[in-house]
Amino acid sequence: MIIAIAGGGSTFTPGIVKSIALRKDELGVDEIRLYDINKERQDKVAVVVKWILDEELHSGIKLTVTNDKKEAYTDASFVFAQMRVGLYAMRESDEKIPLKHGCVGQETCGCGGLAYGMRTIFPMIELIDDVEKYAKNDYWILNYSNPASIVSEACNKLRPNARIINICDMPIAIIDLVAAALEIKDKKNIVYDYFGLNHFGWFTNIEYKGESIMEPLKAYIKEHEILLPASYLKGKESLTSTSNNTNRHAKGSWYYVWKGVYEILENFPEYIPNTYLNYYLQSKEFVEHSNVEYTRANEVMNSREKNLFDGIDNYLKTGKIDEKVFYAGSHGDWIADLAIALKNDTKARFLVIVENKGALPNMPYDAMVEVPAYIGKDGPEVISQKPIPLFQQGLMMQQLNSEKLLVEGCIEGSYEKVLQSFTLNKTVPSMTVAKAILDDMIEANKGFWPELK
Repeated sequence: MIIAIAGGGSTFTPGIVKSIALRKDELGVDEIRLYDINKERQDKVAVVVKWILDEELHSGIKLTVTNDKKEAYTDASFVFAQMRVGLYAMRESDEKIPLKHGCVGQETCGCGGLAYGMRTIFPMIELIDDVEKYAKNDYWILNYSNPASIVSEACNKLRPNARIINICDMPIAIIDLVAAALEIKDKKNIVYDYFGLNHFGWFTNIEYKGESIMEPLKAYIKEHEILLPASYLKGKESLTSTSNNTNRHAKGSWYYVWKGVYEILENFPEYIPNTYLNYYLQSKEFVEHSNVEYTRANEVMNSREKNLFDGIDNYLKTGKIDEKVFYAGSHGDWIADLAIALKNDTKARFLVIVENKGALPNMPYDAMVEVPAYIGKDGPEVISQKPIPLFQQGLMMQQLNSEKLLVEGCIEGSYEKVLQSFTLNKTVPSMTVAKAILDDMIEANKGFWPELK
């Protein structure tokens, strides 16, 4: 059984591979193939991957490293997709251009997310076509490629029959910190209900061993004025620095994101918000504590990226490797466990991005929504949710229509529709600002975006 990883040069690849190898028997995996168009980067990451498979875990799993799509996908059962079109140079552009115009600069939210989506739509469609051509007939593409909401909308529109499941690890990262805050050790006994779009949703209930923990959780957040474990708060200075931390979602500018959970709950206390809602509900405040000269792209380049590649260079010189140089955790576990559920028909519960089809009764039928589902060999069996309150529904419709207009504009090459998408986005204060940002982004994305007329 073959698992291909598209975007094999990602800093997340070692952690994903480790999660696969630790589940070798459940997955029945014989070979892992890394595929990337950036040979130099992938060859370096492959050094750590080979060490994990051969030296750390003695897995017996064959490793193939290739820049040839046919070699990568032929007879693959699973393709884990994690492409980043334009790498971190373009992420930096996505974040800094909106900030220059006084708007939120973030890689998946606001104008930055729209720009990133425009770069990713057609490469993702190409990936689907390649996998369809070469992989096994019953293949599954499990997609982490961001911005997942826009990517899933485009895939559903252009390749509606593709065997693809779009996922995101942010809700799981939130649950990890909820468990740590409430000192829950066996987080697998946590079950939650959730509705939204990707990076735009709410936890309506969180249970531990059948008992709701929403009230204790809200009390904890109110007491500490943040959703971070008490152990993290003992050294607040380290949280707001860009140095290493045990959790990649809890350092540097992430501090304000977790602080924002408390601030949102003070005004809208019914549901626990996905942290990304801060960028929409507190866009002014997030612009104020952002640094246009040093955004999260810079934080990542100077921490996770630098640490991994410095660690690889050190290993090549000394033969010694520090496992701390690569991230391993829920990100890799989530996608590997999803593959297990599909392969073994376990009906395990996951949060996935799917076509609505009535799962959220007062949202459009064709909306790509993020909801819980049971996963078996035939894909997701969605767990329907109650009708969404007007406030959340209004926010979701604005975001959904912004994303739909972007996808339509990208496919049609329509400047007007893309401008409408930017104008409609809640992070943008006016049509004039939307146009200024879009025009700057067209210039920055030459060679990546389709021509807009």
